[in-house]
Amino acid sequence: MKKKILSVLLAAAMVASLAVGCGKSGGDGGSKSSDGDGVKLDVIISQYGNYTQDWWTEFEKTFEEANKDIDLNIEIVSWNDIYSVVNTRISSNEQPDILNISGFADYVADELLMPAEDYVSSELKDNFVPSFWESNEMDGTVWALPILASCRSLFCNMDLLNEAGIQNPPATWDEVLAACKAVKDKFGSDIVPWGLDISTDEGQAAFSYYTWNFGGGFVDDKGDWALNTKENVEAVEYIKTLIDSGYCNSAPFTDTRYPLQDAFSAGTLAMMIGPMNMVAADSTVNYVAADLPGEKTALGVCDQLMVFKDDEAGDARTEAITKFFDAFYECETYSDYMVYEGFLPATQDASENLAANAEKYKVGGSDATGSSEYFKTFCAVLPNCKFYPMQKAEWMDVRNGVIDVEQQVCNGTMGAQEALDQLQSTIAK
Repeated sequence: MKKKILSVLLAAAMVASLAVGCGKSGGDGGSKSSDGDGVKLDVIISQYGNYTQDWWTEFEKTFEEANKDIDLNIEIVSWNDIYSVVNTRISSNEQPDILNISGFADYVADELLMPAEDYVSSELKDNFVPSFWESNEMDGTVWALPILASCRSLFCNMDLLNEAGIQNPPATWDEVLAACKAVKDKFGSDIVPWGLDISTDEGQAAFSYYTWNFGGGFVDDKGDWALNTKENVEAVEYIKTLIDSGYCNSAPFTDTRYPLQDAFSAGTLAMMIGPMNMVAADSTVNYVAADLPGEKTALGVCDQLMVFKDDEAGDARTEAITKFFDAFYECETYSDYMVYEGFLPATQDASENLAANAEKYKVGGSDATGSSEYFKTFCAVLPNCKFYPMQKAEWMDVRNGVIDVEQQVCNGTMGAQEALDQLQSTIAK
């Protein structure tokens, strides 16, 4: 795919008509009680764009028309407020039935959540992209559902690469070095060959890109920390090689990905690893979004939907929750929401649908439609995604630790093996 892929913009009314492409699948804040034969469900959804409320208002109306015995109360909360709002509700024993947020480990530790297997239909479970279903596992139990997906790819300005004599995106790390050299030799200081962010903002992402694709990573096959493997040492040394060779932006220790994304969109940066929607909508850059070199493993990102326990509620509540999820993840409805908010689907049928029929759905707050080419490209990456081990108690120490390793190694303060040995010893003690 050489042409610039249409970026899906965030923030329109929900598409009302259902078309060919998908198969069919079967009050007051804090209220959990049943009223006669009815069930009330309180749902908190995080705000992804300016028009999130509009989509969910329509969903609530449609759902209640189809389920007369369920009173659905959906509240949209901004990301700036979501954690404080939820923590306040929990402290007052007024947590919602269903919550959309990022992260669930603390709720599991406090024994507040229901296992996903208790309320997810077998058809829905089998429909999730396996890597995204498994990403919500902790201690052998899946505790949440992926509401949406995002991933990182290798973005290449093909006009610059072609002019430098490179015809295809690099597929190996040696090819990356060769492409960087070709760009530097051709353009000198006018074009930066490779964008690198090992800053405190998101240096852990860089660690994942390189270590996973050198065959290493954060943990071993048993889920134990494995930070000082030879593969990780090679990966960190490779990052240093990129910097020492003059192939990167001048300040990789402090540059975040955002100015790098701007530079790529402006045509002054030849290659970088970044999120699927990183290229500006008005950019004229002719780019390819390719697999990462090496193992072709991408960084996956997903927020979750989770269900809080209510020991006083009966089976009717669980059945209502199952109906809610079956309705939300129904292929047409879920496809519509993904285009509306500008994310990738975490289900297999919606991935297939949007890869062929995305133009049927509107972007929130505009007359723009989705792009099948866009979804075809990025949905193909989803099965290859791995995730940060955020459920492990030591994650934040590891996150900060790998950034410190990158910075110390790349500025010459320590060798990669020594720095990673120290981090492993600190974390695994």
